[in-house]
Amino acid sequence: MNNNNNKNDGKEVAAGVAGAGTAAAIGGAAMGASAAEIVSGLATAGSLVGGGMAAGVAVVAAVPIAAAVAVYGLISLFSDD
Repeated sequence: MNNNNNKNDGKEVAAGVAGAGTAAAIGGAAMGASAAEIVSGLATAGSLVGGGMAAGVAVVAAVPIAAAVAVYGLISLFSDD
């Protein structure tokens, strides 16, 4: 198998694992919470950017994406590829 075409696979896998792990942690934190608690949490997160619950959904969704990008960037920075 020619590994030249797949030299970025390790970075992409690490970024995917970081994003998925962060999303799982957020989901685990919400497990067992009532609907009112979840809505309140989303509204609080949304208020950080001047919005409401819908903005909170975007804020919470951005966290795993930011984690994945950060891990990919750090691995790219320190790798020899």
